[in-house]
Parts: sequence; C-alpha cells; structure tokens
Amino acid sequence: MKITHKGDYALKAVLDLAVHYEDGLSTIQAIAQRIDAPSKFLEQVLVELKKGGFIESRRGKIGGYRLAKRPNEITLGEIIRYVDGPLEPIACINNDYVDCEDLYKCVFRPVWQSVFQSTSTIVDGITFEDLAKKITAASQAPTYSI
Repeated sequence: MKITHKGDYALKAVLDLAVHYEDGLSTIQAIAQRIDAPSKFLEQVLVELKKGGFIESRRGKIGGYRLAKRPNEITLGEIIRYVDGPLEPIACINNDYVDCEDLYKCVFRPVWQSVFQSTSTIVDGITFEDLAKKITAASQAPTYSI
C-alpha cells in the first residue's frame, strides 16, 4: 500500500468534512485552508470523491461540499482503496493468482498475506467519526500556562 499525495489530500478532505459534518456545507476555499491544500488540486480530489459517492456538492452562492454519508459509515480503507487502489503489497496474495510457478512453495506469500490482513483490519476498522472525535477531543483539551 502506498498513499499518494492525492490520497493524502482525499483523506484529509474527508476528515475535515467529518469534523465539520454538523456545520453543513464547506467551500473548497475553507477546506483548502483548513487542511493546507492547493485549491485547484483539492478541487480535482473532491470531484473524484464525489464520483465515488463519498461526498456531495451544491452549486451556487451558498454552495459547497459535505459528506454523502455519516462519518461513522465511511472507513479509512474505503477512501484509500478508492483513490489509491488495492492494499495488497503484491499481486500473488490473491487466491486466484496463477502467474507464478513457485506460488505454493513460496515462503514470502504468507508474509505478504499477513501484512495485507493486518493492514486491512486496521484501516477498515477506523471510521472518519473515530478520527473526527480524536481531533475534537484534542482541540478541547485544557491548556495550562504559568
């Protein structure tokens, strides 16, 4: 698994919309400022996320973007797979793979299968609501100074 710049911005944009879910629509400019992303590139990312059914938009003066589903219905793994492709570190871990003569005696295959399973378990078990709660809790933590 490799997270590209596009994937990173997609994850940050979805997280930002999750944090601001109850606020309604967010403009590209507001999202870009909050996640420190170039507006033009972010626009491309948001269009792709919209095609994937993760976000929705409204045009016009009071337009903007918001999540198409509740934050607890979107996992980290879904966004990663949609934007950056499969999580598998190598193609041979799939059971229908046939392009290798050493497949059944390969000592690496079980290792890569374990890596894939562990990664999937982690990213598919984290929702954007989980992440948004962490951000909200961190921003409300008391600060002490003398």
